[in-house]
Amino acid sequence: MPIALLPDRAIVTVTGEEAEGFLQGILTCNVESLPAGEARLGALLTPQGKIQFDFLISRIPEGLRLDTDAGRAADLAKRLGLYRLRAKVTIAADPTVAVAAAWGGAGTAADIDRIQDDRLPDLGARLYATQGAFSADATEADYHAHRIALAVPEGGRDFPFGDAFPHEALMDQLGGVDFRKGCYVGQEVVSRMQHRGTARTRCVPVVYPAGEAAPAGSEVSAGQKSLGLTGSHAAGRGLAMLRLDRLADALAAGEILRADGRALGVEKPAFATFAWPSAADASAV
Repeated sequence: MPIALLPDRAIVTVTGEEAEGFLQGILTCNVESLPAGEARLGALLTPQGKIQFDFLISRIPEGLRLDTDAGRAADLAKRLGLYRLRAKVTIAADPTVAVAAAWGGAGTAADIDRIQDDRLPDLGARLYATQGAFSADATEADYHAHRIALAVPEGGRDFPFGDAFPHEALMDQLGGVDFRKGCYVGQEVVSRMQHRGTARTRCVPVVYPAGEAAPAGSEVSAGQKSLGLTGSHAAGRGLAMLRLDRLADALAAGEILRADGRALGVEKPAFATFAWPSAADASAV
């Protein structure tokens, strides 16, 4: 029942009487339907529909809390501010709050805000408290190994900010996009990809039978054809952003997939509903 402190995460708060409506109008996820006690995946996109920032959003008494990449928290607050106009909201990075993750039924103290991560039940919960309040018995690396084993991508580790669509980062599969809410930044492009089924690239699990993973950013190839790039990895498994049409062609031709000279296999995420090359799960060598 591990608890891991996540120093790579930080908090941005959006508070004030119009906080919910303000975020509802610009983010991919449905803020209005967000229950108390749950954290929902969401993103702020470019007008072209690509992910600028990803985060987990949850409620606090004064508004909303965005749990995001620590190195980009100040930039997220600044970018949100550009959309504020006359909205009655206050946007700020909050360095006083520490972020942790708990999974496998780990218990927590009463003064720690425990929020269920609703991307997948097995991911567990996010914990928020003042800096120094946590008693962790696992590491940040342990959490990422857990996340990778569940095939859950994370921005900056498994897909590049500013160059990936929500479908490619599996946000449509993990509750990060609401296709029935009103407009938001980049909505037309994302909606078109959904209705036309044009998402050919997906972040998918990869397996390294020899145990040693390719470094993040390595090209995945089959024969002379590039399929995509590897992302984060742990314990002989990883994630990679791959073109599924090229994957299908490679598997049909009986070609071995390689990254940085290492053979690898691919798997369909257990939660995924998108079309999958029929031979792909047998491609691990």
